[in-house]
Amino acid sequence: MTTTELTTESFEQTVLDNDLVLVDFWATWCGPCRAFAPVFDKASATHPDIIFGKVDTEAEQALAASAQITSIPTLMAFRKGILVFSQPGSLPAAALEQVIAQIRELDMDHIRSQIAAESETESETADAAS
Repeated sequence: MTTTELTTESFEQTVLDNDLVLVDFWATWCGPCRAFAPVFDKASATHPDIIFGKVDTEAEQALAASAQITSIPTLMAFRKGILVFSQPGSLPAAALEQVIAQIRELDMDHIRSQIAAESETESETADAAS
């Protein structure tokens, strides 16, 4: 599998329609981004069941802003539509493989219940404040 260029139009649907999506936010002028690109590309060939997306932050400034990208490269991982990892900086191949392994092992039912509990707590706090 090769990497897929993601745009504002395709980003959300790609994240929602796939079990595991890794997204590399990058720019052509960014040296660390260029260093990370071959690592990301090689991982995409090793893991054909994962969608490896790339967002050019220069071409997709609105998307980068909505994702709150403040440093590039930034790697984000989505599992079943939920953001489960976000980290700026270039990763060596071994670290990327470790991230992938950890994301595969996540208990998504547990994560969904945590999100629901946090949302309920925030709602109760907002109700108490008003």
